[in-house]
Amino acid sequence: MPHSRLQVLSALEAQGVCPVFYHADPETCLEVIRACARGGAPVVEFTNRGDFACDLFGEIARELGRTDPDVVLGIGSVVDAGTASLYINRAARFVVSPCLVPEVARVCNRRMVAYFPGCGSVTDIGEAHELGCEIVKLFPGASVGGPDFVKAVTGPMPWTKIMPTGGVDPDEASLTRWFGAGIVAAGMGSKLITDAAVAARDWAGIEAKVRDTVAAVRRVRGA
Repeated sequence: MPHSRLQVLSALEAQGVCPVFYHADPETCLEVIRACARGGAPVVEFTNRGDFACDLFGEIARELGRTDPDVVLGIGSVVDAGTASLYINRAARFVVSPCLVPEVARVCNRRMVAYFPGCGSVTDIGEAHELGCEIVKLFPGASVGGPDFVKAVTGPMPWTKIMPTGGVDPDEASLTRWFGAGIVAAGMGSKLITDAAVAARDWAGIEAKVRDTVAAVRRVRGA
């Protein structure tokens, strides 16, 4: 049974950290995604990079659908509606962009798929809300104002749900600053899933780091 948009949003907010990952080898991708899921982060963003990334995503999504139905796999780095449609037709459960693309929002809304657009200003965020985006991606998080920006936005717009990517570290001090400012989740790439761990095929190490980060988010939230 496909995950609904509301289920995806709830699952992402619950785990608090969204692993962001790409690798050209499908078996490596499956190992990393499964390690993230075992560590308490089954909502994972696969990035649209490299030749044949769409075909690779379809292969991974099909296998996970058979073996790991609790995994919620989404696609990131999408900047046009055609690409969004290709991935949605390959079972992407959410779509993430580095920028706000109204045409992508409309495609996702038509298919009832969650869309997290990259926003770097209050104007972007307001337009994203108008397009029906429940969570906006603050990108690049540290460069557009960091936690201070989040706090400034959620003052006059308390309904805003922000997920920064870029500038959030998987340690309690960084998580305290960001979640204290009011974010609902954080996207994390190579700081969470390090190149060294992937090269060493240290799936247990990736699982442990994800588990520690998810636990730190819970502590910061006071859950």
